Amino acid sequence: MVQHSRILVTGAGGFIGHHLVTSLKARGHWVRGVDVKAPEYARTEADEFVIGDLREMATCMETTAGIDQVYALAADMGGMGYIASHNAEILQANSLINLNTVEAARRNRVSRYLYASSACVYPEFLQDETDVRALREEDAFPAQPQDGYGWEKLMAELLARYYREDHGLDTRVVRPHNIFGPLGTWGNGREKAPAALCRKVALAKHRGDHRVEIWGDGRQMRSFCYIDDAVEGLVRLMASDYTEPLNLGQDRLISIADLADMVAGIAGIEIEKVFVDGPQGVRGRNSDNTRLREVLGWEPQVSLEDGMAWTYAWIETQVLERLAAGGEPDAVREELISAD
Repeated sequence: MVQHSRILVTGAGGFIGHHLVTSLKARGHWVRGVDVKAPEYARTEADEFVIGDLREMATCMETTAGIDQVYALAADMGGMGYIASHNAEILQANSLINLNTVEAARRNRVSRYLYASSACVYPEFLQDETDVRALREEDAFPAQPQDGYGWEKLMAELLARYYREDHGLDTRVVRPHNIFGPLGTWGNGREKAPAALCRKVALAKHRGDHRVEIWGDGRQMRSFCYIDDAVEGLVRLMASDYTEPLNLGQDRLISIADLADMVAGIAGIEIEKVFVDGPQGVRGRNSDNTRLREVLGWEPQVSLEDGMAWTYAWIETQVLERLAAGGEPDAVREELISAD
């Protein structure tokens, strides 16, 4: 990456986008952020922050003007409970965002464009067992992605490829696997497993009722990647010459039930896990990081234990502040969102 680039981060009001803006600023870049909302939990460090709707071409043209590099993170998304029940909205909104943003980048002669896809592009038939084989990048085809969210992500990957081949736009594609950490959604119905568990365990600890609900049987297997590693991987991929899709995640599997016990240990309590009906997503999903190591000469460094400890500490503070103010942190969504 050329130092002191002019960079656009779409979705800069969201979890990963907000952290990415902070990191890019620390590296000396000029950064413009755009989102339909400002970051919820901390002020943005962007040089410019545009409140705008990227479903509108005018917004995309305005925000990509004068930009060297685009990190295209904007998307309507959430945990399993949200993406499994909003297929039409997600597919329609995200398709418009992706189509308009990449075309605006081409028209405004952006030099490099990184598209944030998802592990949801991988076929469900490869993820129907808990002892799942780690997913390689080439496993995305033949295609059977997860729900509308997975389909629109796979389509946008192809869009990035075709814009590179047909129009010369220098594109990158990354497939993040279950990113978590502080300053993310933790209680509005769009949270993912690590945040939901931290909230529920914190509530169990401070209310004295140690029952924690988990959708399904708790044996669903996932790998989770801490936000600092995710941001580092994004920046390294943007700076690389690699143009094919690339996994970005940890390759350590853990069950949702064991993750709940890990969080309880961090909180210093024992919990009673209560398994209830609800969307579970695929039975198992793990990232094969072979190509990540080959391409970037790097892989995520933060352990799950450390990342969850830092995340729990932040979410516990949020829960206590809400309780002290007389609010109900679980009023909107009491159940556990199982995983991406």
